[in-house]
Amino acid sequence: MEGYKRVYRLLFVGGDGRQLRAANRAAENGAKISVLGFSEENTQKMPESVSRLENINDREFDYTAVVLPLPYTTDGENINAPQMKRKLPVTELFQKLPAECCVLAGKCDSTLRKLAESKNITLIDYFDREDLQILNAIPTAEGAIQIAMQEAPFTLHSSKCLIIGNGRIGKILAKMLHGIGAEVTVAARKRKDIVQVFAYGYKSISTGELYDNIGGYDIIFNTAPSLILDFDLLSKTRRDCLVIDLASKPGGVDFETARKMGIKVIWALSLPGKVAPHTAGDIIGKTILSILSELEAR
Repeated sequence: MEGYKRVYRLLFVGGDGRQLRAANRAAENGAKISVLGFSEENTQKMPESVSRLENINDREFDYTAVVLPLPYTTDGENINAPQMKRKLPVTELFQKLPAECCVLAGKCDSTLRKLAESKNITLIDYFDREDLQILNAIPTAEGAIQIAMQEAPFTLHSSKCLIIGNGRIGKILAKMLHGIGAEVTVAARKRKDIVQVFAYGYKSISTGELYDNIGGYDIIFNTAPSLILDFDLLSKTRRDCLVIDLASKPGGVDFETARKMGIKVIWALSLPGKVAPHTAGDIIGKTILSILSELEAR
């Protein structure tokens, strides 16, 4: 996080421990930080240079950017701010922002984009950043393995693990599982991914071969962001198999069918913030400063 010479003034609004950690890291790198939507207790260990606001009007608006949480909302209407005494509607916050303000938010949707456009506000989704996605895959993979260790009545060493998908998370998860002695198979759709998996020393199959092979695994990790484990595939899955779904909403498993079949499924959402909030916060903080530095260089 070196090389950031300009003094940025940032307002962090809402979120959880990850956002406070990100704010802390930005402050350590010379940024002037204000936080809104956090309890006094949770901000006591922040640097003295960080000011805690009760509302957005507590000080004159002279911020370089406003940082919203990841995700920026959980209900589609209000800022994701669980520590805030009252709900803060997204529209209310944007009414307070001056035109041409810069807003950095996680998991932006069309509603937020339209709102920003109507206010002539620059909106950047830091969750879309490739560097953040890659780094976030590490705590996600570690969290998935932690869940497997807690829930499986056997060691991961020598267990037969299937990973569906060879994206960022799939690649790192395969490496970690292989490192602790699991027998790893990766199911991928593209031929180049299947060859790549083979080159890394794991077993590989195409997703079209899952129906004939899925009954041979102890643990299945799904990383594909679409429905994969439907009725047909679940009907061929062992009933004592543990399924860990790492896909974002709506998930990659027919959860109701799995429940009826007696297959244990754990939908592990937002693992970085749950298993490694400090690391996840550091990643967000570094990404935000990188974005601001790039904007300044344009």
